[in-house]
Amino acid sequence: MAIDLESRIYGCLLGGLIGDAMGAPVEGKTFEQIEREYGPDGVLDFEGEGTDDTAIRNQLISAILAGNGVVDCDTFAATFLQSWTENYSKWWVPVRNMAHKIRNGAALPVDAGYGNTASSSSAMAISPLGMLNAANPRQAALETFDVAGLIHSGPTGFCRDAACAMAAAVAGSFSPGATVSSVLQDATRHLHSTSAAEMLSSISNVLALAEAHPDYKSFRSEFYGSFLRDDICDSRETVPVALAIFAMSNGVPKRAIRYGANFGRDADTIATMVGGLCGSFCGHEALPEEWVRKVEANRSVKLRDVSCRFAEVVRSRARSSVELAWRVLDGEPGND
Repeated sequence: MAIDLESRIYGCLLGGLIGDAMGAPVEGKTFEQIEREYGPDGVLDFEGEGTDDTAIRNQLISAILAGNGVVDCDTFAATFLQSWTENYSKWWVPVRNMAHKIRNGAALPVDAGYGNTASSSSAMAISPLGMLNAANPRQAALETFDVAGLIHSGPTGFCRDAACAMAAAVAGSFSPGATVSSVLQDATRHLHSTSAAEMLSSISNVLALAEAHPDYKSFRSEFYGSFLRDDICDSRETVPVALAIFAMSNGVPKRAIRYGANFGRDADTIATMVGGLCGSFCGHEALPEEWVRKVEANRSVKLRDVSCRFAEVVRSRARSSVELAWRVLDGEPGND
């Protein structure tokens, strides 16, 4: 059954918010701590509107809509200055570092991410660039390389590569006939083979672990034994885990979001990334009805309206690209 564009966009936004909200109460805990507190099945439901993951994702959406589908490092940077009072307390250290550099004139947006502490601050919020480039993962990765450089570049540029991987995966999930395997291939296909080698290796190793241990709890235990990073929010940990959970859940949103939330560590970020990816892959109707109703009952969250507006921007960009391509192919004369 075909899934329409709005359903995929709405599913991506719903899955991202729900994953963020479900993982938030257990962020920083180990999976053993989660099971002791919540029981053997862990956390199964959510409350609230998410954390900085959702806040920054909403900033990126606002920049995309304001630019009618055109966004870059500079326009994304402007959203941090505009939302300073509202969101500053939610931002993690590297985001604050970037924002202060820009606000104080210490760096241009294209340079503000240089050397900032490793985190998932771009990857966790980047799904709108995947949606904007629906079915075009290469373009999603290219545009993300610019936008995500706002927060990380240089020595921690692997965090930017992580964002490129997640944006490309989301874009690939919109492709006709997309499969779990094709989405995972899209995630890494367009990363720099040499410059992104660290992220490529991290993703490859964790996906191999998931293939060797397809049972979620077995995978989780093995990962804790050999793959943990010093910082729970290091994108070399969170993004490979999110992609591995996408694989072992076969893209099913309910299963993947709960797996992400109960993985522990940076649980909200893992769950928001895999939730958004599964939501775009399956469409919003694949999410549990009670979860969707809970989000829609919150009048301050208007994801359905945003989804409709965003879909129009995606269609407008696609039409413009097709029209330009036909003008070029038909040899339309230029201006003398």
